[in-house]
Amino acid sequence: MGNPYAQFPHIVTDTIILRKIEETDIEGLFEIYTNENVFMYIPGDRKKNKAAVQNMIGHFERDFHKRKVIFLGIYLPEAPNEIVGVAEIFDYDDKVNQITIGYRLNERYWGKGIATQTVRAMVEYLYNTLEINRIQAFVMPANERSQNVLQKNNFVKEGIMRQSQYWTGIGVVDLTMYSLLRSEFEPVKRR
Repeated sequence: MGNPYAQFPHIVTDTIILRKIEETDIEGLFEIYTNENVFMYIPGDRKKNKAAVQNMIGHFERDFHKRKVIFLGIYLPEAPNEIVGVAEIFDYDDKVNQITIGYRLNERYWGKGIATQTVRAMVEYLYNTLEINRIQAFVMPANERSQNVLQKNNFVKEGIMRQSQYWTGIGVVDLTMYSLLRSEFEPVKRR
């Protein structure tokens, strides 16, 4: 079993790059984190200014070293320096060997299959490199797009956790839980 915090992931597939978020990503991050639509179905409040977004980049680094959350920038191979979203890997439980994932995309990139490819890349990394056994994700029941992303990646809908969490900016929410077990994972056949 690998420790997710042993080294910072750098994940490259044919369609997606997931890597550490740098200071140079400030403009793209600003566009993501100031958009109210991005925060419709995720916890947190949109940021008001560039200074607040700049501050987040240092927090991303700190959270990794504290072994809390791994924040990965999402980039496309054709524009490897233009951040289009943020992926999260968090809540590692070494006794159960499980981890939780999340993601948010710049609204300009919605509906292009990028979230689906991002989840696929995270899943491959977590199973192949870290040998995680269970990957889970929590989605608001109204967030159909995100549920579709998980279903396309063969995640199983386990049920709805009613009024189970408090999300900043939203309040107490119902959450649909999805999971994928290592035994259910089918690696993409490489030619």
